[in-house]
Amino acid sequence: MPASKSVNVAVIGAGVVGSSLLNQLIALNTNIKYNLIALAEAEKSLYSHNYEPLQTSHTWDWATALQNATEKTLPLPDLITFLSKSPKPVILIDNTSSAYIASFYPKIVENGISIATPNKKAFSSDLKTWNQLFAGNETDGLVYHEATVGAGLPIISFLREIIATGDEVEKIEGIFSGTLSYIFNEFSTIAPNDVKFSDVVKVAKKLGYTEPDPRDDLNGLDVARKVTIVARISGLEVENPTSFPVQSLIPKALESIETADEFLEKLSQYDDELSKLKEEAAKEGKVLRFIGKVDVKTNTVSVGIEKYDASHPFAALKGSDNVISIKTKRYHNPVVIQGAGAGADVTAAGVLGDVIKAAQRL
Repeated sequence: MPASKSVNVAVIGAGVVGSSLLNQLIALNTNIKYNLIALAEAEKSLYSHNYEPLQTSHTWDWATALQNATEKTLPLPDLITFLSKSPKPVILIDNTSSAYIASFYPKIVENGISIATPNKKAFSSDLKTWNQLFAGNETDGLVYHEATVGAGLPIISFLREIIATGDEVEKIEGIFSGTLSYIFNEFSTIAPNDVKFSDVVKVAKKLGYTEPDPRDDLNGLDVARKVTIVARISGLEVENPTSFPVQSLIPKALESIETADEFLEKLSQYDDELSKLKEEAAKEGKVLRFIGKVDVKTNTVSVGIEKYDASHPFAALKGSDNVISIKTKRYHNPVVIQGAGAGADVTAAGVLGDVIKAAQRL
């Protein structure tokens, strides 16, 4: 398909998600050409100083080119200056989870550079940053962040679209973490079991479902960041992810343990409390799930363990899927979006979808 239009693209981060994104981007064959003009890792980078495409073909070996790169990575202010002088519209893809890079988003957008990213930090930090990013000034770059909630699932785009058409969100609740989805699906089942919470956490870590330190999942803050984002889109002025109740699954006594291994070793000493909660739920014919909730009518947001009847869609969930229920003025029976909420390929596809949307508008 011959490309009649083109945009310039800069990519920060070529890790697990970044690698998948680059492979998908280079293989694209659409009526818009995506010219990669910058590829930056922490130390090494590739830049096209004349803004011509770095990639030579759909089979270009970007990984080898980056490995052999001799240029040092530009400081972010210099990268912004370089991109702002691009003769074509430019989209910056940030594949990192860096709060430092996210802190530059307002400056990036002010300079007419569009952003597509799975990085939650800017969108779930202070409310002032959120308002700056979506101020809607004519000269600002576009901002897309579908993959900040639910990886490649169409949650943010659906919410923004229905709100733009005049619908009003009433309630959102769901399982926003693939890690905690897996842990609770194994721990609290419709058929009663004797599984210990600490054992499931250990298995989840072995399978690669958790962060290197499982406490980064168990503290509930990742879910709180995602809930902050959907709450803000729904119209609530949430100050930050710690401004509402967030239940941590880390026993107080283990919060300051130094290593992840020591934490996992001692976690079994605190199984009783969650086992008791599970047994109480089972007597009621219910299961436990780790839920993020947004109630627009009561202006409340929360993250924590909830009980659900065996007949509820959340109870029947398997594996590490995310599932989000959205009730609105028009959708009295909630819209339920379910699917893989983590994984490099689906996250990269969510980001690439945003790049395509931005390019079409640009």
